[in-house]
Amino acid sequence: MAEIVEKELWDHYSDLPNPNWYEYKKNNNMKKQAVLSLSGGMDSSTVLLHLLANDYQVTALSFDYGQKHSVELKRAQQLIDYLNKKGYEVKYQKITLQGLVNLLDSNLVKGGDDVPEGHYEEDNMKDTVVPNRNKIFSSLIQAVALSLAQVRGCEVKIAMGIHAGDHAIYPDCRQEFRDADYNAFVEGNWDADKVTYYTPYLDGDKFDILKDGERCCEKLGLDFDNVYLRTNTSYKPDAEGRSDYKSASSVERIEAFIKLGRKDPVEYIDGWDIAKSHVEELLANY
Repeated sequence: MAEIVEKELWDHYSDLPNPNWYEYKKNNNMKKQAVLSLSGGMDSSTVLLHLLANDYQVTALSFDYGQKHSVELKRAQQLIDYLNKKGYEVKYQKITLQGLVNLLDSNLVKGGDDVPEGHYEEDNMKDTVVPNRNKIFSSLIQAVALSLAQVRGCEVKIAMGIHAGDHAIYPDCRQEFRDADYNAFVEGNWDADKVTYYTPYLDGDKFDILKDGERCCEKLGLDFDNVYLRTNTSYKPDAEGRSDYKSASSVERIEAFIKLGRKDPVEYIDGWDIAKSHVEELLANY
């Protein structure tokens, strides 16, 4: 698998102007390496900015598992395209797991019940859990990260955007799970200790993430609105891809933008002002 990864990396690099194998090896080996689980949401997109701002060479992976909010995959591609045009080369791959869609029991998957609405700390948010989702993703990410470590002969970070707001509802976002999963990975692979996890927002919330995103945009010379326009946090977007403002993920995002004092650049079904007012009222009454 290491040889396949090396060839894919070179194929990607050879599309750039004046490709040179020696320069490719030199430039890419000099940079720190990270593999990112890029959902297309606000959190993982900010981790991508964070990695670039800290001089990582990033391989980003997205997963199509039949999620209702598949607009997030379009946004992930749009963000990658935007970054590439700005001179930040990110290797990106979408991995299709559509064979699972009829086998997974979750409100987030096509064919499941409606996604619940309300505050993100309410018990009904557990209906948005996808069984073993992060374990499925992490197995594939670990395989890619270890292959990169073997090819490059260096350490590789697996980067994820999990944060404190996820811990109560999603057990597979807790550090206990990450530790157990990593131990299994090390036991099952040679040289797996070359791969470690990087979760910069594990103890923060969405406001902390957004604040760091603002800082990273400034450092990278990127327009904040153009970046976050190319993200999706809504679990209930409409057919046109516009975000809802009542599902828990949207409430959490809008709260972060309110706290930051910025208008969210994504399009909401009834507009930003109504979305903002709804969340302010919800938070006041919670």
